[in-house]
Amino acid sequence: MSDKNKALFPEFPPVSTEQWMERVTADLKGADFDKKLVWKNLNGINIQPCYNTENTIEQLQNTGENSQSLVNFRSIEVTTVESANKLALKAIEEGMNGIIFSLKETVSAATLLNGLDLDTTTVAFELSSNAVAFATDVVAVAKGKDLKGYFNTGIISNYVTTGSFDESQIEEATALVNLTADFPNFKAITISGTEYLDSGANQVQEIAYTLNSLVFLIEKLSEKGVEAQTIFNNLSFKLAIGLEYFVEIGKFRAFNSLLAEVTAKYGVAELANTITAKTCIWTKSVTDAETNLLRCTTEAMSAILGNVDGVLIDAYDKEFKNPSDFSSRIAGNITTILKEESYFGKVSNPVDGSYYIEEVSSKIAEKALVLFQDIEAKGGFYTAFENETIQAQIAEIRLQKLKLISQRRTPLVGVNKYPNLMETIAVDILSEGAQDSSKVLTPRRASLEIEALRRKTEELVADTKVRPIVQLASFGNLTMRKARAAFAYDFIGVSGFDVHQEESFESAEAAATESAKSDAHIVVICSSDQDYDESAVAFIKAFRAIAADKVLLLAGAPKNMDELTEAGLDGVVNMRSDVLVTLSKIQTKVQKTLKS
Repeated sequence: MSDKNKALFPEFPPVSTEQWMERVTADLKGADFDKKLVWKNLNGINIQPCYNTENTIEQLQNTGENSQSLVNFRSIEVTTVESANKLALKAIEEGMNGIIFSLKETVSAATLLNGLDLDTTTVAFELSSNAVAFATDVVAVAKGKDLKGYFNTGIISNYVTTGSFDESQIEEATALVNLTADFPNFKAITISGTEYLDSGANQVQEIAYTLNSLVFLIEKLSEKGVEAQTIFNNLSFKLAIGLEYFVEIGKFRAFNSLLAEVTAKYGVAELANTITAKTCIWTKSVTDAETNLLRCTTEAMSAILGNVDGVLIDAYDKEFKNPSDFSSRIAGNITTILKEESYFGKVSNPVDGSYYIEEVSSKIAEKALVLFQDIEAKGGFYTAFENETIQAQIAEIRLQKLKLISQRRTPLVGVNKYPNLMETIAVDILSEGAQDSSKVLTPRRASLEIEALRRKTEELVADTKVRPIVQLASFGNLTMRKARAAFAYDFIGVSGFDVHQEESFESAEAAATESAKSDAHIVVICSSDQDYDESAVAFIKAFRAIAADKVLLLAGAPKNMDELTEAGLDGVVNMRSDVLVTLSKIQTKVQKTLKS
């Protein structure tokens, strides 16, 4: 046997799927296999927990190539041309090899690009106005250089976020294509799909709608006499990156594959497009904001393994203030470390052949193709957006996502799970609530509703000068009371209340009496089911005899809920509790008590 075909660890015999299933079925002890071990994704795909050589996975074609010259972008908002130039030069010194300039008005391209080596540095420009005039200046400055990058006039972004399509942008795009004809590595047309994921869409929708918008633009540009080959040579795509690590890898691979199919339909043999991946707004938080660094890292990893050409990582504090030099530097370092020290971007297509990722990629591509064809059959991208089909489909997924977050089935560290109770946070950076529209897409954080809950607490504290205190009163079975106290601590901590560590008592009677007399505004009973059966009713009655106005909760899922409620229990916290519903009720009662 050659070394190439030599089995690893031959002393361990192979295990068949049948043997594996027999063992798993026994270990599950009657529990449903699909519910316990099969991952059901909001894209409508089911991912199995185990793959082996008995599985036949058909590999996608044209999934892209892992970029050996990955572009590490930094975004710079141009307030003054001199300051933007200084920031760009500083970014290059810090190891960045790509700059994205966001311009609100026309500036001198020569001054903006002064000192930048356009042969080695990729430059992109997000233009709000006067795109043709500015592009003319850029082309003049770059004459004789190997200009790399793209222009982004927001031709699709502006439409989906305002609901108004500007036909003049088609003329503008045509002019930009002609201006950059001598720069094959510079793309004149950028199609953004970030708004879909940032508005709550799933990955299948992001792929499908981005491709639908591509077809729409091809039709528009063709009317202006731009050939299909020229359009495809000038394409830059900008896609968002979510937190579902393996699904995101599959998403980028599926997008590349489907893009190749669309290209072939137009008789174009070769693609010269670029894909820039940007970290998602949807997944970021303003509470425990440093956690965004971890989110950005996994997002960047999945994008690079998904074969993108460039990565733009937002600063971890961008959602609530202007990024500092430190936060911008750290954001850039993430990609540098992944590329240079972890060898992402240096190993050729490392995920190819992985059964798990190949199946995820194939299923996403299959679902996205069906949705793409459905939109085209109903009149195409423009018609589907005008009659709000796309918005309604995204809203359906967004509501499902928000429900899972509110139920804590989708964990967001520092938001709905593991809150940082030592953190103080200003009211003005917390959201007042979501304002999602049925007519346009509004990029937003997934945490807005929970932020609004926290904001209400901070406003109450500012108004009453008192932060509500939560006491975890435990007794009885040691293991269960510890577990339930820990759960309640984490669950109620989301509200921003002052949650004290568990306080143990020798008996239910002592726990009821002492907690009723304490300074706490909210008391949570923590014990085992058996202890609840024996003494919960007596606890509640003894507690209410002393403290009529305090909020009294129980950690667990008692069977005699009606009896406990009648005795004076305000509610329960358990794995099935909705964090928004439960904590809002607590807030309302505490607010009335404090203000009275």
